[in-house]
Amino acid sequence: MAYLKGMPALSLGTAAQQGGIFPPGRIMDFIAVKRGGMEETMKKGKKALALLMATTMTMGLAACGDKNNDDKNSGNNDNSKPTTSASDGQKEKVDLKLWVPENQIQPGTIDQMIQSFKDLHPEWDLNIKVEGQGEDQCKDAVLRDVSAAADVYFFATDQLQELVNAGAIARLGGSAEKLVKETIAESVQATVKAEDGNIYAIPFTHNTFFMYYDKSIFNEDDLTSMEKIMAKQTADNVYNFHFESAGGWKLGCWYYGAGCTIYGESQNDYAAGANWNNATGVAVTNYLIDLINNPKCAYDTDINQSELAGDHRLGAWFGGSWDYNLFKEALGDDLGMAVIPTFNPDGNDYQLKGFYSAKAIGVNPQSSNPAVAVAFAEFLGNEENQIKRYKETAQIPTNLNAGNIPEVQADALAKVIVAEANNASIMQPTNAEFSSRYWTYAGAIATEIRSGELNKDNVQAKLDSFCNAMKVE
Repeated sequence: MAYLKGMPALSLGTAAQQGGIFPPGRIMDFIAVKRGGMEETMKKGKKALALLMATTMTMGLAACGDKNNDDKNSGNNDNSKPTTSASDGQKEKVDLKLWVPENQIQPGTIDQMIQSFKDLHPEWDLNIKVEGQGEDQCKDAVLRDVSAAADVYFFATDQLQELVNAGAIARLGGSAEKLVKETIAESVQATVKAEDGNIYAIPFTHNTFFMYYDKSIFNEDDLTSMEKIMAKQTADNVYNFHFESAGGWKLGCWYYGAGCTIYGESQNDYAAGANWNNATGVAVTNYLIDLINNPKCAYDTDINQSELAGDHRLGAWFGGSWDYNLFKEALGDDLGMAVIPTFNPDGNDYQLKGFYSAKAIGVNPQSSNPAVAVAFAEFLGNEENQIKRYKETAQIPTNLNAGNIPEVQADALAKVIVAEANNASIMQPTNAEFSSRYWTYAGAIATEIRSGELNKDNVQAKLDSFCNAMKVE
């Protein structure tokens, strides 16, 4: 794995080599930067970013000079340059639309970034319209009408291949591509590379989940397994655990943790199909039936998670960095964080394995101002703004230099994401075949368990149906 010059990796130990499907040193290479020489590196990084911004207008989209790239994703047309001239001293009028999640709108973070971008480019009369759009649903919003979608949008990288296939995201080149290749660890770069091997977005934070817990209810020793969590004696009005499938996103950790696969170990072997209907998958499903129906387990939308947590009536639950400020406000010093635990569905202890991906910034290839859109995306994803985003919204940076600032190095949130990614994760599949099937059918498993439609009398039949639905003909 290649690292930035002068920034060798810090060994994460044998546990990192065994967890998930990543190579040693993987996701959190940004934590692995040596402290020595950091100040000089940061200075050089800032100068480099200034140079990158200056060259964006002529090198922003990959198609410039690349005649072999598919036009629908490349911006290989006259629109890859600003549409008006400022040679007469007048500002160029540029309209952009940005889709960004509410967690960056509410604190005023994105407004401050926009103003800084305007200050950096006085040659443009920028009108940037901001609209709230969750990263998890961004792909669907874009594909409804690419021509009407935002010029720049934030999305979860498991959606990448479908966006590429639809011609709804621009391939990055020039300084934007260089920014990703030179300031982001290779393992994280992989989340924004499509099947063609090209880079299509700028990753700005890690997208996985871990376990939150209430320190007034549990201690660290209670959290190593689901069996310990559920066996803990708690008050009658306290739930030991909150189960949430997140439409199949968190549900997958139970099956992948036990060794079940979809499209084989490579996740692209379509002939292998899904094997969740084997004996292990049946045992996992029976385990989930017992867990979800346990009176000490709160279920998804039946309760108000943050309210229960604030009342010290919720022991442990799975969540991500985007929830940190919410739960920190509710629990203060009683908020704890840990790697998701093991579980034992069939007499064997398995480490749960959550999906790992990233959140990233993409550009609409149908933007009327594509070069400016690329410059804006690059600015939003640069080192300075990753640090700002971290400080204001607790999203851990993917930028190597940003991840090495003292605040991140000492941050318990960053540390748990490192441990989670290295010891309890699996790369989230990005292929369109998986995405077009999995979310529909996996999301129904927990829902049907809760309703009783899926029960111990029909587990095998239900899993057979799931695996048939996942087949690629």
